[in-house]
Amino acid sequence: MKFVDDQVTIDGIDKTILNYLMEDARKPILEIARSIGISGAAIHQRLRKLEKAGLIEGSKLMINPRVLGYKTLAFVGVYLDKAVSNPQAVKRLSEIPEVLECHYTTGNWSIFLKILCRDNEHLMKVLNKNIQAIDGVSRTETFISLDQQIKRQIKV
Repeated sequence: MKFVDDQVTIDGIDKTILNYLMEDARKPILEIARSIGISGAAIHQRLRKLEKAGLIEGSKLMINPRVLGYKTLAFVGVYLDKAVSNPQAVKRLSEIPEVLECHYTTGNWSIFLKILCRDNEHLMKVLNKNIQAIDGVSRTETFISLDQQIKRQIKV
C-alpha cells in the first residue's frame, strides 16, 4: 500500500482480500489466507493498515428493511429559500429517522435525500410534518423508487 497525492494505492493481495470481504464480510480470515497463500496474521496486518489509511470504513450488518415493513424508498430533492439555511436544515433532517442519506448537491436542489418509509401514507406524513416543516425549506420534489436494479460497491 502506498500513498500518492492523498490516494491509497493497493496491491493485488490487498485487492483479493478486499474482494473476499466485500462479497462476505463474515468470511473467516484463515479461509482467505489459505486461498491466497499468506498467513492470517499478514491479512490482519494489511486490514489494519487499510483501516488506518481510511480505505476501510469498518464493517456492518445489513438488514432487509422490507422484512420490518419498510416498503417505500424515495429520493427527495429539497429546495431551500437561502443557502445559509443549509446547516440548520441538515441538523433537523438528521433528527428524522426515516432519512437514510443527505447530500449537498449542485443542480436544482440544495439537498438531496434518500428516505425509507413503511408505505406511501407514511412517506406523506414524513414529507408534510417533518421535512416541509423545517425552517428554510421552501418546497420538495419526491421520486419513489419502484425497484432497485443495481446495488454494488466500487470495484477494487
